[in-house]
Formats: sequence, structure tokens, C-alpha cells
Amino acid sequence: MLELLAALSAAAAASMRIAVPLFIVGILHDDFSLGLAILAYIPSVAIASLLISGSLIELVGSKRRLSQRLLQLVQLVLSPVAGAVLAVSVTVGTTLPSWLLGVVGALLALVLQLVQAGWFYRLRGFPLWVAFLQDALCIFLVFLAVNAPQLGGLIALMLLLIAVRSMRNLHHWYKQQ
Repeated sequence: MLELLAALSAAAAASMRIAVPLFIVGILHDDFSLGLAILAYIPSVAIASLLISGSLIELVGSKRRLSQRLLQLVQLVLSPVAGAVLAVSVTVGTTLPSWLLGVVGALLALVLQLVQAGWFYRLRGFPLWVAFLQDALCIFLVFLAVNAPQLGGLIALMLLLIAVRSMRNLHHWYKQQ
């Protein structure tokens, strides 16, 4: 059960940023292949460089309106992939099948990202404080996924509940338009 909660916490982090949680998990595990066999063939320096560049782009680009739009599109496409990779990588050596954790992580990341995209387009961009809150929550969820999976999973489930409830507001707003 702890593995599933850790996977949910990591996937929720992937719904906010993509490269930042992958980079943090790579640092925490001292292995930038993230526990995936296919990434073991790529040099760790290349993966680390890609994740550092992506993290800087995400952290700086999320503070400006135009780059927020571009990041929103990229995150909408790549967040399920990052959610699956993070869910599998934080739960290495689990009793649950890794494909199941990957599917759950991908679906949670996609749902949370879709709700964020809906609010982004309704509000015509996020204020600066929301971008900083996303950064902090993303980093916090990754650390919780590794160190305190029960708390991280609980926060991820609360985020899912908030997302489902706020989807009603988005649906009503869309019908009124």
C-alpha cells in the first residue's frame, strides 16, 4: 500500500512540473537512469544535463505569461509519461507490478494536468504566486514520495479530490460561454 501512495505522490508532482521531479528523484537515488532499463544505455551526464536544462526552463518559464502557455502544452503531452516514470522509479523493489504503478501514475498526472490546463485557460494565465506555489508543492511532493509516502499519497489524493470538485466549476463556466 505504501508503494501506491508513493507512486501517487510522485505522479502528482509530475502533473505540476516534468523535469524538476525527475531531476530530484535522480539526485536522491544517485542514478539518473531512474530505475528504467532503457535509460541505462544513455550516459548519466547526458540525462542530468537534459534534466537540469528542463528544470531551469520550467522554473524560469513558468513565471511569464507567454512561456506559461508553451509550457502548458508541453506539460499536457509529457506529464503522463513523467507520471509513469516517476511512479515506477520511486517504487523500486515493490510487490505491485510496475506496469500497474506506471498506469496509475500516468492517469493521475494526466487528470491533474487537464484540470490545471482548464483553469489556466479560464483565468488566462496563472498569477505569479500560483507558479511559486506549484514549484514548492512539486518539490515537496517528490520528497514526501521518497521519505513519507503516506503523507505524500494523502496530499495527492486530496489534490485529486479538489481537481474533481473544481471540474464541476469549469464545466458550468464552459456551458455558460
